[in-house]
Amino acid sequence: MKKYLTKTPSIIQQIFKNYTWHFSLAKKEIYLTFDDGPTPEITKFVINELQKHNAKATFFCIGKNIENHPKIFREIISEGHSVGNHTQNHFNGWKTEKANYINNVLQVEKTIEFLNLKAFKPNLFRPPYGKIKRKQARKLRDLGYRIIMWDVLSADFDTSITKEKCLENVIKNTTNGSVVVFHDSIKAFEKLKYTLPKVLEYYSEKGFTFKAIT
Repeated sequence: MKKYLTKTPSIIQQIFKNYTWHFSLAKKEIYLTFDDGPTPEITKFVINELQKHNAKATFFCIGKNIENHPKIFREIISEGHSVGNHTQNHFNGWKTEKANYINNVLQVEKTIEFLNLKAFKPNLFRPPYGKIKRKQARKLRDLGYRIIMWDVLSADFDTSITKEKCLENVIKNTTNGSVVVFHDSIKAFEKLKYTLPKVLEYYSEKGFTFKAIT
């Protein structure tokens, strides 16, 4: 049995109203997000597909992957996409003490500074696995971060589902203002390379635009 929801219930969004789950329901805009990169060939695939539809997106990057692949990280920024903090080591907030969790988030800022991007500081944060304690979240907000969750999960990471099911998860649940989660990771790539082009084409034909979170 799967342990995740492909559509975040409104009751959860109401309980955790200090987090961002979606944007305006009045506009035909979709916010595609990509977690766990940058991963050179896979992130480059995503960037190329987005370019075909003049689409912008948001990449929640792991600090250690930024360290290992600084060129593709810079390319994300130069292409006009947004980037967010996804911790240095993909920490699970539920299993991590507050101080260690916050320090791991701040380590990403040091990683970015080391790349001579000192003037660049992402103010967006997404907790790995969507798991974060209230005290951790409160501290991050105090530090100026906006916590970005989602209302649609593609489940491209789930090796037990087909690529067709992954596409269905997105098409069935995405609407005006949706924040959709994909992963630019090796594990997810088989489903991502099938689903992403079809999602971009499907919603573009319906008059939607794809926006980066700012």
